[in-house]
Order: sequence, then structure tokens, then C-alpha cells
Amino acid sequence: MEISKAELSSAAAASQGNTSPSSSASSALASQDLMGSEILIKSLQAENVQYIWGYPGGAVLYIYDALYKQDTIQHVLVRHEQAAVHAADGYARATGEVGVALVTSGPGLTNAVTGIATAYMDSIPMVIISGQVPTPAIGLDAFQECDTVGITRPIVKHNFLVKDPRDLAATMKKAFHIARTGRPGPVVVDVPKDVSFKKVPYSGYPQSVEMRSYNPVKKGHGGQIRKALQLLLAAKRPYIYTGGGVLLGNATNELRTLVDMLGYPVTNTLMGLGAYPASDRKFLGMLGMHGTIEANNAMQNCDVLLAVGARFDDRVIGNPKHFAQNDRKIIHVDIDPSSISKRVKVDVPIVGDVKDVLTELISMIRESSTKPDAGALAAWWDTIEGWRKRDCLKYSMGSGDVIKPQYVVETLWNMTKDADTYITSDVGQHQMWAAQYYRFDEPRRWINSGGLGTMGVGIPYAMGIKLAKPDSEVFCITGEGSVQMNIQELSTCLQYNTPIKICSLNNRYLGMVRQWQEIEYSGRYSHSYMDALPNFVKLAEAYGHVGLLIEKPGDVEPALREARKLKDRTVFLDFRTDPTENVFPMVQAGKGITEMLLGSEDL
Repeated sequence: MEISKAELSSAAAASQGNTSPSSSASSALASQDLMGSEILIKSLQAENVQYIWGYPGGAVLYIYDALYKQDTIQHVLVRHEQAAVHAADGYARATGEVGVALVTSGPGLTNAVTGIATAYMDSIPMVIISGQVPTPAIGLDAFQECDTVGITRPIVKHNFLVKDPRDLAATMKKAFHIARTGRPGPVVVDVPKDVSFKKVPYSGYPQSVEMRSYNPVKKGHGGQIRKALQLLLAAKRPYIYTGGGVLLGNATNELRTLVDMLGYPVTNTLMGLGAYPASDRKFLGMLGMHGTIEANNAMQNCDVLLAVGARFDDRVIGNPKHFAQNDRKIIHVDIDPSSISKRVKVDVPIVGDVKDVLTELISMIRESSTKPDAGALAAWWDTIEGWRKRDCLKYSMGSGDVIKPQYVVETLWNMTKDADTYITSDVGQHQMWAAQYYRFDEPRRWINSGGLGTMGVGIPYAMGIKLAKPDSEVFCITGEGSVQMNIQELSTCLQYNTPIKICSLNNRYLGMVRQWQEIEYSGRYSHSYMDALPNFVKLAEAYGHVGLLIEKPGDVEPALREARKLKDRTVFLDFRTDPTENVFPMVQAGKGITEMLLGSEDL
């Protein structure tokens, strides 16, 4: 879309609250000639961007020059573009703000692809600015050229190739609007080098944006909400199942009010942990592949299911045919209409902002004279307590001479549960143990890759959060496999003074791969043993940080205490954990969610 000078002047007048027609003389005074790179930075400032994570290269040098001339946005120089996107992603998850990353053309963009896909799968609001070769060179296989729009199309909410610097301000406004509204997601803005250095008149950043083809629904259908109300209040075995959409929609207060009003059991997905306090008795724990018995059995045996901001993915319900065996009424609330009835047919679809829909539902419950069936609910709770008595997360400390990974996480939780703490994780067994044994009571405190399952996110996530929350404690729970994927960011931690604490549950295996090989492949451990690990203590010290080696269970708590005392230092804690330990409960691929393995005795 091309914007004329008159339109730019009009936008500037509107932004100053001037609704009267502008004369040509005043229009000329209102606008100034700026390079595209300067307009880009002014756009970011208008969006109140405080941090950008990036890595320079030829195609973005004019943008970096414009960054050098301002002092309101802090740029963080990462050591790999993947980490730039992950760090901006972690910042967005913890704060709810749009994360911003800046990469150069060609390999800069392709290195960022994993980070973009990670954010896309978990619906994280981000704007990624990529450099591009000059417009006349596009399509001619120029140095460091790649088809950014084509490469990223399947893994973004939207992307733009800006061919005219006069379009930059409007494009940036659209990018931020698309990223943060509706179902959030990453937006890529590809800026050719000539667009960044050409000068054009600039009259201000647009105050509003209108896009005819993009108008996400916010308000849920009143009739559908009333149907949901009737089903919920008439339920004998109700269950509330919530996902990451509750956190992204800032609807945790509304969810807690609803659950407490009704007294119904509630579960969170991996991405939804913290939406309802894990310490509350009504919380049945995480559900799904590594969920609790009580959470999974309630999901399968309820008669009315309220799903809020969740998508019934394969890790949650297992085999859809098994899930469909039991007859139940399903209410599904989601901002994204394409998520509803995608994997599971639902009875009452409600498209809308989860906060708005829950607010309306709460109001209807308060006005209703009908109350839940107390007798049926008490019987349902009795059934749930029977499942809960199995204590499926109980683990053995063994002979006490080797560290159990669950014990590390549980000890960390006990030490930090009353502190202002954020936990990031990488992907694998340690991620599941963190989700199971660290009991999250507050939203946006558990930062991990759910949909894509990306190894290497832990340290960059923690860096991004620590920058945003300097007074909070930030722990990265990782494994010796995942942590090496972006370990070079320890250098970034030092340069930008982000003192995080890294807890590596080092079992010398690619643990989750080894677990599957033990269970599904008759113990054929094909390339899952880490045969040449570095000395992580010395490696941490080489990067200018503190390294601690912990080999005995009795040293776990003292080591964590020591790390927490070193408030201004990044500390790498290398916990040597039991290499044979598996994550239980576990639902094998193709099985139903109640067909759980509860321990090695089931193998």
C-alpha cells in the first residue's frame, strides 16, 4: 500500500489532535525528510519498544546506524540470530509486550527461522525485522539474498516486504497491531537495504490502523455463552481445561474467579501452568502425555468440559478416537475460530477474547438462580480424590548416593516459592520434571517451548526475562544436551549484565530420546549418549561466570543457596543426575490419555 505525502501530513495532524484542514505550508512544516532506517526507529519508539535483540550485517547497517543515534531503545547484541528471536520471545512471554528482534538478510534470517517458528507455535506476539538485498537485486541471487517472505510464510501470522520507505511507518503500525491482537503471533517485516537509506517525507507515526481483511472477533456470542452456562450449571461431573490462551489473554483473574465460584476441578496444559494456582486443592495438576492420573482421568470421565484458550493438541488428549469413546458435552472458548473443532468436535463453540467471554460468563452465573448440583459435585470430588491418592508423582530417592532430577526441581521450588521467581526450561525430560514438580501459582512465570519443542531456548529466554525483570530471580532448568545449542549466549549474559541461574540436570544422555528408546525400541540407545561433554564449570568460568559441580543429593540445597546469594553473577550449576531416571506418568504415542505408564513396573 503506497501512502501519499498528503496522507502522511494528515496522519501527523491527527496525531497532534488537529482535526482542521492543514494548509500546504503547514504540511510542509509538519513533515521532514528522513531515511527509511530513521523512520523505522521512530516507529519502534512510537510503539514504546525498550529492547531489541539482534545481530548486525550488511543489509541492516543503516538501521544499526539509526539505532546508534538514539538513546531510548537498548539493543542487545546476541551471539546467534536464533538466540535473538528466542530472547525477544522470552521477554514477550514474561511481560505480555511485543518482543522485537533484528537480523540481517540471508543467513541472518535463516538462523532466525527456528525462533520464529517457536513463537508461532505458541502464539507469542513478536515483530522480527529482517534486512534484505536492495530492491533492484531481489530475485537475482545477490550476496546474502534469500526469499524471506517465502521462507517464513508458513511460520508467521503475517509478513511484509517493504518496497517503498514511505510505507514503512504504516507497515510497522500494522505489524504491531497484527502481532498483539486476536490470536497473537510473530510478524516479519523485510526491509531492503535501499529502502533503509532512501530519504522520504515523514510526518509522524499513524495513531490508528484499519485493515479491511483483519478484524478479529473479541466479543463472544451471548446466546452461545448462555448455552454454556446451562450446561455448566447442570453438570454432574464438570471439568475446566485451560491452555496458554488464558495467559496470553490476561484472563487469569477471571479464570480464578470462575473456578472459585463454581468449585469445579481445573487443569492446565503445559503452556497454561500458572493460570490457576498449583497450590489450590481444586487444581488437579497438568494433564496430557506426562500429566497426573487425576487430571487425565477427569478429562476422560467428565460429563461437561469447559475448554478455555486450549487446542486439544496431541500431547493433551492422546488418541482422538480414544478421547471420543466417552460421551461428554464440550464448550470451547477461543479467540481463533480455526482452533475450534479442529481436532475434537465441540458442542458449544464460542469465538471471542477469553477475558471478555469469562467476564460475561461470570456475570451470568451471578445473576442465575440455578446453582450447581452440590450432591453430584461432592460425589465427583470423591472420585477425583480416589485417583489423587495414587500420588502418581511420588518418586524414590533410591540409595541416596545419586541425585534424582525431580529432587533438584522440588528443592528449587521449596526455596523460591515465596520469592519473585521466573523459571525457563529447554526441551526434554528436565522440561517435564520442571512442569510436574515446580508448582506455579502465578501466570507468566513458566517460560518454555510447547508447540515446537525447541531445544536451546532456555538461556535466551532467561536473558530476555532478566532484562525485563532485573529484580526477579530467573532460573533456567536445562539439560546438558539442550544447553549446548545456545550456550554461546553466556557471553551475552556477561556483556549485558543479566545474572541468571542455570540448573543443568546432567544425566549424560539425550534423556527423552533415551527414555523413548528404552520403552519403544527395546533399549537400543542409538546416538543418545553424550560421549564427550565439556567441563561445564570451566566453560562457565571461561565466559566470566561462576560454575558449580554438584554430585551428591546432600549438596543440592547448599549449592542452590550459594547460587542465590550471588545475586549479581550468572551461575551454572552442573547437577550430575541419575542417568536411568524416566519421566512418569507417561502416555505412549497412539494411546489414550488414561492408558498411562506410571513407573518402570509398567514397562
